Amino acid sequence: MPTLFRFFATLAILAGLVFAAMFALANFVQPTPREMSVTIPASKLQPGAR
Repeated sequence: MPTLFRFFATLAILAGLVFAAMFALANFVQPTPREMSVTIPASKLQPGAR
């Protein structure tokens, strides 16, 4: 097997593995929704204050 063909075959296999991992994560992992709160400093709430 020529060296260039082996190189491209290796790249294709690695790209396939990355694509399969992304597909699996996108389809089989379900995020859990949760409540979120963010504290805003009082100085940001004052009009005209910077």
